[in-house]
Amino acid sequence: SAQMVVVPGDQGDFGVLVGHARMISSIRPGTICIYTEGVIGTRIFVSGGFAEVTPDRCIVLAEDAVPLDQIDRAQVERTIEDGVQEVSTASSETERDTAERRLDIARTMLEAVTRPAYQ
Repeated sequence: SAQMVVVPGDQGDFGVLVGHARMISSIRPGTICIYTEGVIGTRIFVSGGFAEVTPDRCIVLAEDAVPLDQIDRAQVERTIEDGVQEVSTASSETERDTAERRLDIARTMLEAVTRPAYQ
């Protein structure tokens, strides 16, 4: 079982240990790091969502969640290229906002793949 989980909260990353106070937080796009035996055993990229923390668990409700080691860097780079095009050709502010959010998530994912947090 996990010793600690680091979650990308909206107000910054936060660590969760057994016995943590109850809390609910929105999460931003980023990487959840799961520590086992003092080292990161698993990294999961999430595009956003919520985390519920209780003294004995951390539940994450994510829009999308992908193990970092299963992300195809070339595909993410293509998604960024497509996103730049979508932003520039958006026909409405709503369309542009949606395209910019997808682009921001893809850029954050690329950064997570190329420079994983918490070495």
